[in-house]
Amino acid sequence: MKYTLFAIAVMVGVLCAFSPNELGTVEVELNEKAPDISLISPEGKMVKLSKLKGKMVLIDFWASWCGPCRKENPNVVEAYNKYKTRKFKNAKGFEVFSVSLDRNEEAWKKAILDDKLVWKTHGWDKDGVASKLYQVYSIPTAFLVDGQGNIIAKGQELRGMGLHVALDKQLK
Repeated sequence: MKYTLFAIAVMVGVLCAFSPNELGTVEVELNEKAPDISLISPEGKMVKLSKLKGKMVLIDFWASWCGPCRKENPNVVEAYNKYKTRKFKNAKGFEVFSVSLDRNEEAWKKAILDDKLVWKTHGWDKDGVASKLYQVYSIPTAFLVDGQGNIIAKGQELRGMGLHVALDKQLK
C-alpha cells in the first residue's frame, strides 16, 4: 500500500513538473497568432484554419453529447447569420470553424444537421490534436481570431450575448 501511494505521488509530481509546452502544446494567448489546425470535414476533406485568413473567425470547440454546447449553438448560428457579410476593422466577413470533440462520427454529423449549423467549416478532432494544441480542457470553449490571424478574445466571454458584443467591438 505504501509503495502504491509513493508511486502515485511520484507520478503526480512528474506530471505537474511539465509545462503545457513540454507536453507538445503552445501557449494560446490573446494578441498572439492562432495556431493553425487541419481537420477532416463531414465530407472527408481537410479544412484548415489558415484558409480563413482575412475573415473574423470563431473557433468553436464543442461536441454533440455536450448539453451546454448544444444550448449555445443557436446563439452561434444567430451570430453567424448576423455577421457573415459584415466588414470588420481588419477582416471581411465572419466564419465559424467548428471543432467537434465527438468520438462518434455519425452523432457529430447528425448534430450539425439537427442544430442547423449552416457554415461550411466543420472539423472533427477525432484524435484530440486540435483540443490539445489549444489547451481545451472543457467545452464549450471558443477563440475569436481577427483577419490577421490573431486571437482577440477567448473563453466564456464569447458565450451568449458576449459573442455579439465582441464582434460589435470589431466592426468597422
